[in-house]
Amino acid sequence: MSLATGGPEADVPRPRPPPRATGWRRALSRDLLMWVGVAIVALVALVALLAPWLSPYTPSAMDLAHELQGPSARHLLGTGDNGIDVLTPVLYGARISLYVAIATTAISLTVGVGLGAVTGYLGGLADEALMRVVDVVLAFPGILLAIFITAVLGPALDHVVLALALTGWVGYARLARGQVLAVREREYVTAARALGAGTPRIVWRHLIPNIAGPVIVQATFGLPAVILAEVALSFLGLGVPPGTPSWGALLQAGSQYLVVAPHLATFPGIAVVLTVLGFNFLGDGLRDKLDPRAKSR
Repeated sequence: MSLATGGPEADVPRPRPPPRATGWRRALSRDLLMWVGVAIVALVALVALLAPWLSPYTPSAMDLAHELQGPSARHLLGTGDNGIDVLTPVLYGARISLYVAIATTAISLTVGVGLGAVTGYLGGLADEALMRVVDVVLAFPGILLAIFITAVLGPALDHVVLALALTGWVGYARLARGQVLAVREREYVTAARALGAGTPRIVWRHLIPNIAGPVIVQATFGLPAVILAEVALSFLGLGVPPGTPSWGALLQAGSQYLVVAPHLATFPGIAVVLTVLGFNFLGDGLRDKLDPRAKSR
């Protein structure tokens, strides 16, 4: 009598697991999106730099005989109120959005990373004080604080940068502090401290270079957030001064003619969406490249 080697389930074929994409395919898909983002960002930057040479008209040029007309050979993106060519302010609006995004991110990153790294390394009362300030700022929606600041200061490009920087540095401060708390007890920091290195040297030469990866990724995602905030402020009339070509101002003007001239809001909206997507694709790719945990996953 032979012993049974299995139960009734022994002869039932088990379902095969669904095929999984190979590692190189996943990597290729991520790299492709990242390079798409690089191409979009490079295109927007090129348009912003060459706007005076690419635009067919000046921002204030009017063609009263062709008001609120759709795209044509004479006006590729159509015309708006008073016959102003839509393509021209769309091209110049890239300058405004990129300037505000880069300036705001640079100020927020410098202030936030500097304060977060120093207080995270020192700890104690300075660290507690910074975190309480961060908590107070984060208790209010950033866009509402920006609206309040620009409403008090008045519409101006520098006021937009200042308002968004005053609300944007806290995210970088929290990130830098958390990263420094994770690396400040590493061997190279202890060795530098034992050799007599001061706090500024340790923070600048040893801590900030080792937390640069997450900070760069945060900044890449912060750029499109600033662009959207600038567009929102300009849409509300609190951003750039009247008459300045801005995507938010174009959207606000186009919203009044959605029925008779939908192209006025469509093309600036497409520019905003493409720019934000480009930075997001680039940020996703950099996160995969610079984040060790993403690489392991």
